[in-house]
Amino acid sequence: MTAAGPPPGKAWSGRFAEGADPTAEAFTASLSFDRRLWPYDLAGSAAWARALARAKLITEAELESLSAGLDAVRRELEGGTFPFRPELEDIHMNVERRLIEVAGPVGGKLHTGRSRNDQIALDERLYLRDILDHVDAGLVEVERALIAQAEKHGEVPMPGYTHLQRAQPVLLAHHLLAYVFMLERDRARFREGRARVNVMPLGAAALAGAAFAIDREALARDLGFAAPSPNSMDAVADRDFVVEFLAHAAILGMHGSRLAADLTLWATAEFGFVEFSDAFATGSSIMPQKKNPDVAELIRGKTGRLYGNLTAALTVMKGLPLTYNSDMQEDKAPLFDTVDTLEAIFRVLPPMLGSLTFRIDRMRDAAGAHYSTATDLADYLVRQGLPFREAHEVVGRAVRHAITRGRELGDLPLEELRQFSPLIGRDVFQALTVEASLRARAVIGGTAPDAVRRQLAQAKALLAGGPGA
Repeated sequence: MTAAGPPPGKAWSGRFAEGADPTAEAFTASLSFDRRLWPYDLAGSAAWARALARAKLITEAELESLSAGLDAVRRELEGGTFPFRPELEDIHMNVERRLIEVAGPVGGKLHTGRSRNDQIALDERLYLRDILDHVDAGLVEVERALIAQAEKHGEVPMPGYTHLQRAQPVLLAHHLLAYVFMLERDRARFREGRARVNVMPLGAAALAGAAFAIDREALARDLGFAAPSPNSMDAVADRDFVVEFLAHAAILGMHGSRLAADLTLWATAEFGFVEFSDAFATGSSIMPQKKNPDVAELIRGKTGRLYGNLTAALTVMKGLPLTYNSDMQEDKAPLFDTVDTLEAIFRVLPPMLGSLTFRIDRMRDAAGAHYSTATDLADYLVRQGLPFREAHEVVGRAVRHAITRGRELGDLPLEELRQFSPLIGRDVFQALTVEASLRARAVIGGTAPDAVRRQLAQAKALLAGGPGA
């Protein structure tokens, strides 16, 4: 007669004549980080119990006992009273051993036809499915904050830059919306990746597939997956979905870093385009006058973590023979760190953006300075029939002349401008204003006020469409 209670030692102790060295035991354990997967481990275990019952491998009474036991384990985990045991290596064995203690010997039947290899692959996919929904919601909040500032400053001009040199006037709203459309690409990448996450590995067992008549399609439906994995070896060896998530997160981090770089640059005295709220800035321990944009700087800096986590996961998976290898345990630390980093950014970035104060007068003054409408003079000459390359040469000489005079193009007398081309008439000054420059760029996606209003409407429509937009 089998005694009630947990079997002695490890789940695999029957093969071994001596116990694990304590240092090896600590080195191989993953409980310290994979314990956060417990809700998904329980969900997978409950679904597996139902699959075993459908396959007539356990009775309905045993299914009820397992389900009740798993509910009891869940209550302990939710209440913080669960007795974690590091010597049991991971969250899977901790849950299983506690289930056996709570439900009795029937708990030992739950692992029939299942391996920790397909179990962890399932847990990570279930976890990432939830995380991807959180990421989408976080991105939406960042976009809303940017859209609100763009709407508030709908027709405020500012200088646009290439090579960090003043280039042409643009609208502040146009600049802010550029980040919205970047983030929309991020949303699309995560959304497309979710479809590849949503494949169920359970039933692949260790690598060759379960040796029992498990209905994997019914199991997939039970867990909300689109389909079961088509190949059991690939199911347990695959971590592409983790790497893909980390890659998308790294690209998102790059976008956040560029936004932070713009804002920190604009906050300098040399630019003076924006001021950070005191709530999202810090001071100096030695210089009383300082106001540092630390939150934005750390958003920029944390991109390095996101890049590093991607590199770590790629390196772990490089060259691994099929199928499962313990190296793959190392995918979780970078995955969880990236998730925590993104969630921290999503908590702080929207309120920081909403609290920014843009110095509109300073932006407007800068928008028309440093010959920012020189291209508009070339376009003016093109409209008079001059080939663009010739017009470019003419305007270049005019700019050089204006620089020697210490004046803007629009401040030069008409007679001086006509020295460079007889095609220049009195109406040229109307073309050289910031407002005229903005209005001229009315193409789809341009910086003209009407074009930017269309972009704003498009951005709002994308958010209104939700995750499936």
